[in-house]
Amino acid sequence: MARVFLGPAGIPLSAQGKGTEEGLRKVKELGLNAMEVEFVQGVRMNQSTAERVGQLANELGIRLSVHAPYFINLCSDEDEKIAASKKRLLDTADRAERMGADAIAIHIAFYGKRGPEKCLQLVETELGEVVEKARAEGANTVRFGVETMAKETAVGTLDEVISLSKKIKGVVPYVDWAHTFARQGGKIDYGEVLDRLRGELGMEHINSHFESVTLRKGKFVDVHRPIEFETPPFEPLAIALKDRDISISLICESPKLEEDALKMKEVLWKVGVKV
Repeated sequence: MARVFLGPAGIPLSAQGKGTEEGLRKVKELGLNAMEVEFVQGVRMNQSTAERVGQLANELGIRLSVHAPYFINLCSDEDEKIAASKKRLLDTADRAERMGADAIAIHIAFYGKRGPEKCLQLVETELGEVVEKARAEGANTVRFGVETMAKETAVGTLDEVISLSKKIKGVVPYVDWAHTFARQGGKIDYGEVLDRLRGELGMEHINSHFESVTLRKGKFVDVHRPIEFETPPFEPLAIALKDRDISISLICESPKLEEDALKMKEVLWKVGVKV
């Protein structure tokens, strides 16, 4: 049976304070056991705060992950933008390592003029350099999670993130279930994805996001909605986890953060998966 770490993407909406430490205490109070620290608008946490956050998370038994800034594109036509992207990733990795986070969620690149094949080759080179430098600077354990993406203009099909993970040590897929559902035209086989990650990559722990996405003009687009919309449905994922000996983080990216995380916990318990 799966070991599940469940919690919100960022500080719970019901937290009294807006700091990460207040957020962690609220996560514990709610009976959840994971939180993703959001650096999406930039790495604005200093090193000592990151260490303090990590110590508190450890004391509370909360598993941490981190979301890198949105402003990353390792396939930019402008060299300075690639360099800035790499710097943001290194700063993220430093803070993530200091807080003991297990993985970083990264929106890695857009195809742009290069197209998928050449862009993927460039990402492999640039991300490989980032990982090598991060390790040299002391970020030895945190994994670089290339997120699966909904937009057809972005690097982030399941095949692409698995391919990068095979080629660069320290890189793993960070599976956004709704993004994958959207990218596959509104279809997803949870068991197949879980089995590929275990079988092809030997992953002992999977990091993932869950939310619903929006149907617009017959196409699923990356606009997050509460899980009640069931695009995709959560219960089949819970059932797929029940029969697998796997460890997974489920980070709720619904607009109803902790409210939907608690609904997910109810579903998991209902099908027999303890959190």
